[in-house]
Amino acid sequence: MHEDRRFSRRNLLQTGGAVVTGAALSISGPAASATGPSIPADTGAVQGGRIQFPNWRGEGDTPPPPPPAPMPPDKRVGFAIVGLGRLTLEEILPAFAAAKSARAVALVSGSPEKARLVAAQYGIGAEAIYSYEEWDRLKANATVQAVYIVTPNSLHRDQVIAAAGAGKHVLCEKPMATSSAEARDMVEACTRAGRRLMIAYRCQYEPYNREVARLSRSGELGRVRLIQAFNGQTSGLPEQWRLKRALSGGGALPDIGLYCLNGVRALLGEEPVSVQAQTYSPEGERRFAEVEESVVFTLRFLSGAIAQCTTSYGVYESRRLQVHTEKSDIDLENAFAYRGQRLVVSHREGKRGQRDEVVIAPQNQFALELDHMAECILKDRRPRTPGEEGLQDQILMEAIYEAARTGTVVPVGPLAGTSAGLDATRGPALDDS
Repeated sequence: MHEDRRFSRRNLLQTGGAVVTGAALSISGPAASATGPSIPADTGAVQGGRIQFPNWRGEGDTPPPPPPAPMPPDKRVGFAIVGLGRLTLEEILPAFAAAKSARAVALVSGSPEKARLVAAQYGIGAEAIYSYEEWDRLKANATVQAVYIVTPNSLHRDQVIAAAGAGKHVLCEKPMATSSAEARDMVEACTRAGRRLMIAYRCQYEPYNREVARLSRSGELGRVRLIQAFNGQTSGLPEQWRLKRALSGGGALPDIGLYCLNGVRALLGEEPVSVQAQTYSPEGERRFAEVEESVVFTLRFLSGAIAQCTTSYGVYESRRLQVHTEKSDIDLENAFAYRGQRLVVSHREGKRGQRDEVVIAPQNQFALELDHMAECILKDRRPRTPGEEGLQDQILMEAIYEAARTGTVVPVGPLAGTSAGLDATRGPALDDS
């Protein structure tokens, strides 16, 4: 039986804060130091392998979260990062500084010069630099337990299969591949090798997106009726790989529209039963000679919910998720961005309408997904976003393209071989402790 949580302003404002409750923590050792008396609120205490502090703030302030408790570096899961492009250098490698269970121990790149520079910047030894052909040498490196594939989409299949063959667990960037056939090959290869495969759907680990999913599924705001998901940005440089179909598999849809598709599926926990779609590219525009600029698609769900999703490479940057229920409007600004999320819930409070902003302590999304993958390896657990999650998205994107091409409603359904319940393609729910 689910806990009956009354929706209120107080409940909203309490979201996201870890609270230490109970009696004051005991302190071992001398009762006082040279700087004065030993006070638990100031000194904390070791409990359960962590340093904990009682809440020192007054009732009017949000309780602070507990201090980070990172694992010792030599106990963390070692990752080899495959591909040293923009995402790796701007977001992923810096995120290891915020990770608690993962560390970067090796680099795989086609540019020895760039790899040497990056390795020196992050304290990675020259002996842990590999080319894309050196999987046998990487296999012999016992400090590498997992690889993170961050290369163009068309390379994912072969690199995931090679990594699994080298005995490494795999975290693969989204989209998983350029086709559902490739995605199936990746799932099967990791299964045969007995290795974990996780797809890097960072928003499923991001606290604001998780809170929107919690509110939507809880029923405290009424049933979800309509969802609007938008992810758009401008795209220049016609020569970039994302605008080459052979490397990307498509345009705005697999790159940024996938956040709308996966975000809606993760929010509801359901799978759509049908899709409708249209694609558009400006006539004569060289950037979009091979791939689409914009896609609009509609997902219908058995529960009655309808999701209207739009994605484009031709508009000013905007990333928004809105959930309309019987009793509320849930609006997540910057929903799919790396940072800057803002969540506002509009609802009735007594005889008046009310808008509550939910404030959650920001966390690095890439560090969260890295740590989740590491914990799954350490504890032998299935990831929340395993290969089957990426495979289902590949199947649905193919259906979206078919619907746009034919102008018809295309029926879809759950991934073959999965259960009929919620979150059929996902691993266990995340633990907030």
